[in-house]
Amino acid sequence: MEFSTNKPIYRQIIDYCFGRILTGEWKCGERVPSVREMSVELSVNSHTVLKAYEYLQSEGLIVSRRGMGFYLESDAPVIVNRLRREEFFSTTLVHLASEMQLLGITSEELHEHLKKL
Repeated sequence: MEFSTNKPIYRQIIDYCFGRILTGEWKCGERVPSVREMSVELSVNSHTVLKAYEYLQSEGLIVSRRGMGFYLESDAPVIVNRLRREEFFSTTLVHLASEMQLLGITSEELHEHLKKL
């Protein structure tokens, strides 16, 4: 994984985990990679992965089972979808609207282009 400079690495790890959850690579109820495994896989400091995992725990996506590791909660895909939608509407859409205004793009023009996709 290549990290960009416009977003903290732990947030990019969270996005990476979100992708694994949404694609089904991480299955509900199953063990997810340990902090150490993930830090080796991504070539990052384990404290950075731990920070990402703490966020995933706080949002109810993973749960720590003492001595066994982290496991994906059964409703994790629904939670990720909700979180990604919230981010889209609060960040991506706001940026898009600003860029549209700057370029003089109307919502009708946007709609026409979206239909082509």
